[in-house]
Amino acid sequence: MDRKEDTPSRIIKRRYEERNKEKRKATNGTFSTYLPRGELEEVNMFLKKYGITKVELVRQGYHALQEQIKGSYNRE
Repeated sequence: MDRKEDTPSRIIKRRYEERNKEKRKATNGTFSTYLPRGELEEVNMFLKKYGITKVELVRQGYHALQEQIKGSYNRE
């Protein structure tokens, strides 16, 4: 894959990204996971229909699971 032509704005963005890469890694994380294509498309359609972001889906799911298992496990 060929790199796009260097323009002044692209050069500035690359420098900015390089300077802030470690800071971004320290403050944010990702879930590297895969879903079957059909399930992924279904989830994406649901999120689009209701205007929900993937980040909000993860947060709400996490909180819902915490409530669901509260008291069931004593992991803390």
